[in-house]
Amino acid sequence: MTSAPTLSTSHGAALYVGALLGPSLLLLPGLAAALAGPASIVAWLGLLALSGLLAVVFTALGTRLPSGAGVAGYAAAGLGAPVGRAVGWCFLAAVVCGAPVVCLIGGSYGGVLLGGGRTVSVAAAALLLGVVLALTFGGARTTTTAQLVLVAVLIGLVLVAVLGSVSAARATNWTPFAPHGWASVGGAASVLMLSFVGWEAVAPLTARLREPARQLPRIMTIAFVLTAAIYLALAGATIGVLGTDAGTPVPLAGLLRVAVGSVGPAIAAVAAVALTLAATNAYLTGAAALAAELRARRATEPAGRPGPRGRRLQLGIAATGVLLLGGAATGLVSTAQLVALPTTLFLTVYRGCTASAARLFAGRLRVVAVLACGTVGVVLVFTGWTLVAALLVAIAGAAGPQLRRRPQLRRRPRVHATQVRAAAG
Repeated sequence: MTSAPTLSTSHGAALYVGALLGPSLLLLPGLAAALAGPASIVAWLGLLALSGLLAVVFTALGTRLPSGAGVAGYAAAGLGAPVGRAVGWCFLAAVVCGAPVVCLIGGSYGGVLLGGGRTVSVAAAALLLGVVLALTFGGARTTTTAQLVLVAVLIGLVLVAVLGSVSAARATNWTPFAPHGWASVGGAASVLMLSFVGWEAVAPLTARLREPARQLPRIMTIAFVLTAAIYLALAGATIGVLGTDAGTPVPLAGLLRVAVGSVGPAIAAVAAVALTLAATNAYLTGAAALAAELRARRATEPAGRPGPRGRRLQLGIAATGVLLLGGAATGLVSTAQLVALPTTLFLTVYRGCTASAARLFAGRLRVVAVLACGTVGVVLVFTGWTLVAALLVAIAGAAGPQLRRRPQLRRRPRVHATQVRAAAG
């Protein structure tokens, strides 16, 4: 059996950027602007700082806690098996609820292309969800190369949209700065967090780095700077260029219309559909693996093909999709409420993992973990009723099946000064 090829610094950074950027970037700048107006830029800045803290914490967890249980294993190592199970099932519930939401993002762009309203957008979302479930049911998986290509396309479109529309930006669009009050910034942050999910997904790749101690800081810095620049550029352009239309669910389509003309929305729609299919496929694959670990059953299906466990997950997503998309079609739930549910579940996952890291680590790593845990807690305060749903999932998960094993913290060996002198002599 051959080992996986080692990763270069540039390829590692590309994988991190690919994990952080996705279809949510197509919706959330407009949604945040609708919730907080121009003051939503403050929420972006605050979450970028939190994103940097999470990058450090999850890189440390991934390096020191090699475990197939992922976030469940991270939480269990410091807080015990029940908390690990609670975190794992919150992650699964976030994927189950998030898949229809991601498809709704792609469907909204499709609806704009087709010239329809909410009903057409929801119908397009249902079609996208059906396609991706059919693909994963048959065992199809999105390759890493395809993911990176699609993310590169997204970055290219954002650059074209921002640079091409900058001449249409108006300073008057930034006033009043906080039309809905400063508390609305917290509400915007609670949904924007969906854009910053991803640091936990690629931490295990540290094992493929030739020199992790040297490469990881560079990789994290490159990924953080790139994603920060893209987020802020798109958020700023959405407010400065679109003005009163900044609250649109398809901000990239609006910016591309200004930048390249009437063909802009069509380009955005095609990209949105491709990104939706790829991102949802990738999350379903990872969620199926975590579900198998949490159930702690011996695998019996052939490698690379979904067994009954994966199919149950897909059926759960299909049922959830019917409920959530049906609520969106009838107007019972808003897009902001739909986004808030998986976001709160992901925040609960981050809360558990950072709290575990605060117990496991010492020194500067502990300080970073405590700061990240506290900041996540502040954002959770603004999530409203969805926090109750997340707590119910966590309580049910804590009483669920046992993890196969509890990972042990891998500590780096300490080298004393006397050993260094002896080696030098």
